[in-house]
Amino acid sequence: MAEDSATTPKMERISFPAKLSASLESIMQEVQNLPTLVADIEGDVLTLVSVESRNIKKMPYLFYIMEIKEGEFSVSYSIPLDTSETMRRAVILKNVSSIIALISDKCSVDQGKMLQYIDSTLDVLLKGLSQQYSAIFNQYNTTLSEYRSLKRLNLELSASNRNLTVQAEQLTEENRKMADELKKLQKYSDESLMIMVQDWLEVHDNTIDVNEFAKTYGINAPRAEEILDKMVSLGYLELKS
Repeated sequence: MAEDSATTPKMERISFPAKLSASLESIMQEVQNLPTLVADIEGDVLTLVSVESRNIKKMPYLFYIMEIKEGEFSVSYSIPLDTSETMRRAVILKNVSSIIALISDKCSVDQGKMLQYIDSTLDVLLKGLSQQYSAIFNQYNTTLSEYRSLKRLNLELSASNRNLTVQAEQLTEENRKMADELKKLQKYSDESLMIMVQDWLEVHDNTIDVNEFAKTYGINAPRAEEILDKMVSLGYLELKS
């Protein structure tokens, strides 16, 4: 039970004022042929459901639910725990915007409120990306500078005085730790590994040997399995029965 709760996506809901100029039935006819949506009317609410991907247990993992009624257009959507909330909001806004455009002659959403929300989401997204990349590059440059300084000092001490062996060994160990930190910074990102997996599948007839893949790219097998599991959860891969 604890494991399930740790992997259960977070839910978020947004809503906008809306006016109906046609019946819910006519709106449903407009969207029911879209392959990614399931539509249903209950009472005075039209519900549209899109399941973007399922987890290994075949349960909905990435999904969003739109509800349309007189006075309101709302969407509830899942946010995986390892996903940026702002990035997820941006994806949902993109998907929902296409639906709103499709039914605009039957349901008009308050454009001012929606544009205000889009502007706010994009503002947070751009600021977050800028801060994230700045922090990464600053950390990398600082670590690289420290590593070079320690390495140069080690060489100078070794050349000038052989009697400082103990201190030289300590510096060598520090250099090793700094090198390990650099390697961590230079490891493949999740996005890079996903691209490598896709390339591998194209070359190997949509099959993958986890151990062989990990050996080829210099990563451990658990890391490769983690990426494959994530790609299945995000809907990029499907498990063969």
